Amino acid sequence: MEEKITRRIRVYGIVQGVGFRPTVSRHAAKNGIRGSVCNKGPYVEIYAQGTRAQVDGFLEDLRECPPKRAAILKMNVEAQENPETYAEFEIIESEKTKGEIFVSPDIAICDECKEEMYDPDNRRYLHPFINCTCCGPRLTILDSLPYDRERTSMKEFPMCPECAEEYYDQQTRRYDAQPVCCNTCGPEVYLIGRKERGRDAITYTRQVIRAGGIVAIKGIGGFHLCCDATNEEAVAKLRKRKRRPEKPFAVMARDIDAVRRACEVTEVQEKVLTGHQKPILLLGRTTDSCVAPSVAPGNPKIGMMLPYAPVQLLLFQYDDGIEMPDYLVMTSGNTSGAPICRDDEEATEELAYLCDCILSHDRKIRIRADDSVMDYYKGEPYMIRRSRGYAPLPFMVSEPWKGQVIAVGGELKNTFCIGVDGRFYPSPYVGDLEDIRTVRALKETITRLETLLEAEPQAAVCDLHPRYNSTTIAEELGLPLMKVQHHYAHVLSCMAENDCSDPVIGISFDGTGYGTDGTVWGGEILAADYEGFARIGSIEPFLQIGGDVSAKEGWRIAVSLIYGYTKNREETAQRVRQLDLCSDAECSVQLTMAERQLNAIVSTSAGRLFDGVSAILGIRRASTFEGEASTALEYAAEEYEKKRKIEGTVPGYREPEERWKWSLLSEDQDGRMILNTGELVRRIAEAKLQGEDVQKLAYQFHEALASMIRAACIRVRRETGRNLVALSGGVFQNQLLLGLTDELLTREGFRVLRHRMVPPNDGGIALGQAAYAMYQINRNMELSGGESICVSDYQQK
Repeated sequence: MEEKITRRIRVYGIVQGVGFRPTVSRHAAKNGIRGSVCNKGPYVEIYAQGTRAQVDGFLEDLRECPPKRAAILKMNVEAQENPETYAEFEIIESEKTKGEIFVSPDIAICDECKEEMYDPDNRRYLHPFINCTCCGPRLTILDSLPYDRERTSMKEFPMCPECAEEYYDQQTRRYDAQPVCCNTCGPEVYLIGRKERGRDAITYTRQVIRAGGIVAIKGIGGFHLCCDATNEEAVAKLRKRKRRPEKPFAVMARDIDAVRRACEVTEVQEKVLTGHQKPILLLGRTTDSCVAPSVAPGNPKIGMMLPYAPVQLLLFQYDDGIEMPDYLVMTSGNTSGAPICRDDEEATEELAYLCDCILSHDRKIRIRADDSVMDYYKGEPYMIRRSRGYAPLPFMVSEPWKGQVIAVGGELKNTFCIGVDGRFYPSPYVGDLEDIRTVRALKETITRLETLLEAEPQAAVCDLHPRYNSTTIAEELGLPLMKVQHHYAHVLSCMAENDCSDPVIGISFDGTGYGTDGTVWGGEILAADYEGFARIGSIEPFLQIGGDVSAKEGWRIAVSLIYGYTKNREETAQRVRQLDLCSDAECSVQLTMAERQLNAIVSTSAGRLFDGVSAILGIRRASTFEGEASTALEYAAEEYEKKRKIEGTVPGYREPEERWKWSLLSEDQDGRMILNTGELVRRIAEAKLQGEDVQKLAYQFHEALASMIRAACIRVRRETGRNLVALSGGVFQNQLLLGLTDELLTREGFRVLRHRMVPPNDGGIALGQAAYAMYQINRNMELSGGESICVSDYQQK
């Protein structure tokens, strides 16, 4: 008889809530293995006993055939001496153990469950909460690990005998599926404030949508506001009620065929759309798209997604005879500035006046998770908002760091990040912290995620801005506190995502951030590493007049930019009048405020520069949502680029025309490098007054700015030897600028780091903050002989 061997196997990664133990049990049965599998929380522990051939076959199946939704990051295999003798293979009770923890994000409905849901002979026919081992919620229903039913919000729904039988039978698709339920024992949908429940509630909701009404719908991570996306009147009504005149709405399509009819979609993008994460993808609109133009006015792209929750599928297809549209607006269910609503109380208070009915259910949402939003760049994902389906999967670095930190992120597009050793767990999207409701949501989500990750941070990290609500929250945590300059954190987030510890030239372009000199920064050239940074350059400073209102009214920035190069009140007034930027009285007030330094601060904001140029070119004088003027400028430039490609005159980047070539760089009185954006604005304005094509000028603005960045990087490389460039900040959501800059730098021999799965905008800076703090903790442990010392909040060299 062949000798038996025993191996202890520990599997790390996404092994919680993905049917890992049932799959292990099936592989064991196939290979004749005896032993056990146990969910330890941080990992799955397996004891495998059999012949060498049996154990080798078992290990191969584990590696090659894991559950569909699992992600094995590491597998340790150890021989066991004097093991116990196993009579069978069993799944044993979960045990909590300290160690590496990976929490599974929420998982969309799978094709098998969808097929069952529409099978009239199946006992889960039209069940709004159908799930199996491979699909259904994870993070948003989770109280603590290990992922077992009693530690989720499903513990309130005892399984019926039929569901329990499936749950305990390893031959079924629902073996050990924690949210398993059916129409008999599961949660129920209902209309808030009305008598309809179950089938009647879904039918009534569909009737309201079909009639052009607006409904609020509770999904996996919160509520959506929904209407017919092909009905201009319905969309206009939602815009009016939500006070959202221009900002694009996300659209949910019935199926992938509907997506193809409305948008241009590649094979790679289709795989993401139909996969288990199902984010919103920004896709080019087809010329004959039947989606209402007002869904995304003036925008060449539509944010498109497919149904990921069973109840969403039931909105499109049900057995009530109602014919539904193929496209539904599915925008976050919140009021402006507030977090997405997650329970009946919030929905009644905040959404009732926005909609005609509210379809809810009685499964509690533990952690909010808004939809993720993803663009594509060079055929690869380019994340805009990282949330449902992705958070809180960690980013891992190679540095041998030890310790735990909590980084609270920025004020806008807030996400936070928990760092544990070399693993960094970004949270789901929280929102803008200008609203006290979002502040409360942030505090609550921090507590919940710390519990799930069993984290006990040694230090907190926040932005340098003294008046941010995020700063206040960090201070209230009662931990040693580090403060990290905003644009430096952007660069570090790009470094951490790319697992880079080498010194970089950081190009950090965004709206605004608090500078170490008390001014507004936003278009920065930094020499950076984890130890600190030097501010070696920026765009040309200008006066940002009017405080917060200037971020919405680009014409104010335009007046300031023009005054910056004319240095003459009368000449500025004349130019402003010719460009029709504002009234003479408004211009006079702006200039007086500039002269007297009233509510005016020195700024290098790249975002405001884009807003000002957009106003000068007559594209957008003001914005109704963040980034509206800047993105309109980008779309105009891309339209010109598209025309040139059609004409065959631009296969790629082309050097600017001779009249756009001037001294791209200069120095200020302190010797700091300045990108001559003031001269660029002057030439743009003069060309506009001479009747030049606006789209062409918009393109040349991008082209010239990319050339300035290239020139700056060449100069820094010459002076420092650095050849690695990190591109970060919200302005690099602009794919035209990103592409031009990337191409120019690559052509000059630079290695370019950019974002992929971490947003370049403020939704990504918490990762940079956490990486900085972890580096500092470990550096100071070395300096202090093992006793950690918290550093100051001043990183500038």
